Amino acid sequence: MALYEFNALNEAGKTVRGMREADSHKGLRSMLRKEGIFLVEVTSTATAKAAQAQSQDVDVRRFFQGRVKSEDIAIATRQLATLVGAGIPLVEALTALVDQVEHPRLRRIFSQVKQRVNEGASLADALADHEKVFSNLFVNMIRAGEHSGALDIVLVRLADFTESQAKLRTKVVGALAYPAVMMIVATVIVTILFTSVIPKVTQIFADMNVVLPVYTRILIAASTFARDYWYVVLAGLTLVFVGTRAYLRTPDGKLRWHRTQLRLPVLGNLVRLLAVSRFSRTLATLLSSGVPLLVAMDIVRNIVSNLVLQGVIEKARDAIREGEPIAAPLKRSGEFPPLVYHMVAVGERSGQLEEMLKKVADTYDAQVEAKVAALTSLLEPIMIVAMGGGVAFIVASILMPILQMNTFVKG
Repeated sequence: MALYEFNALNEAGKTVRGMREADSHKGLRSMLRKEGIFLVEVTSTATAKAAQAQSQDVDVRRFFQGRVKSEDIAIATRQLATLVGAGIPLVEALTALVDQVEHPRLRRIFSQVKQRVNEGASLADALADHEKVFSNLFVNMIRAGEHSGALDIVLVRLADFTESQAKLRTKVVGALAYPAVMMIVATVIVTILFTSVIPKVTQIFADMNVVLPVYTRILIAASTFARDYWYVVLAGLTLVFVGTRAYLRTPDGKLRWHRTQLRLPVLGNLVRLLAVSRFSRTLATLLSSGVPLLVAMDIVRNIVSNLVLQGVIEKARDAIREGEPIAAPLKRSGEFPPLVYHMVAVGERSGQLEEMLKKVADTYDAQVEAKVAALTSLLEPIMIVAMGGGVAFIVASILMPILQMNTFVKG
């Protein structure tokens, strides 16, 4: 006999919670059914304790099996949608999915999800146990699909949404990879010059006992300080980094930083476009999956990472609760572009809000790709010129005194 903790509903529809001893989950279900109680969720006390102990330990396997990427989740979601759409029962579909998933960690997670579903939990509740892999958006859409009886359709929409977000993220990261590598290479080169090359060359000037140009003296002073007091520089940079990071984690610091992001000359517009695209596509996906508007606004608020825009969405949700249309609070905020609230207003009047939101998301995704490409094409020559200018300064600071000494010797 095992001890089980359960949640159930009685004949009046009220929630009943308790603990019972039974031979198995099926035995517990039969026992409660005889009493007019219908089982909703059940957990073995031993299983619950083991899961709690496991959550307190570090999952070492996660570091070796790697992070679960959005592409992996999208592929698995599409496979599950195909299986469920073919009329296969959910537990059997999850069993087949476990055999098809190639990612070790994701395969293990879906195996645990299958076990929870087999014990009587809903798919959404089983996925919610793995919040680091499946987002709040993912879980709530699955829950809406289960309640509406259109789980296969929701899974297809989720796969499409996850794939589109992964592609956009890949394009942005790929476009910024080259400038990042250039910056790292430039930092390494300058460090080597300042700590190894310049001190050896400038020793010649010290032996000659000549008056050096101002820029050469500045270069020598910077090189000497970097060589002799590198630990001070490292400690200072570390303190600045840790202090800034700690401040940005405070509510006031985070809000100030997010507001500053939106006001930056070029990057601010890009951050805004990315946030608006995610807001529009996520809201469209949730509404088309049957999620109520107020619940969808709550989810979207958590999906958008910028606190300023989160506040706008929260005010919009409160205004909607009071009977206002979505477009009005978005327009009042001044944070959303005119295209967004105009398209939303048209969608609300025509009853095609989901379609309008998808068009907004497509428009801003295209703008983000174009702006990232343009920004990258500008960053490359700017960084090359900056690196060339730095190298030219170093070379001039070294060569000019040498030329002056040659002129002095000839004269």
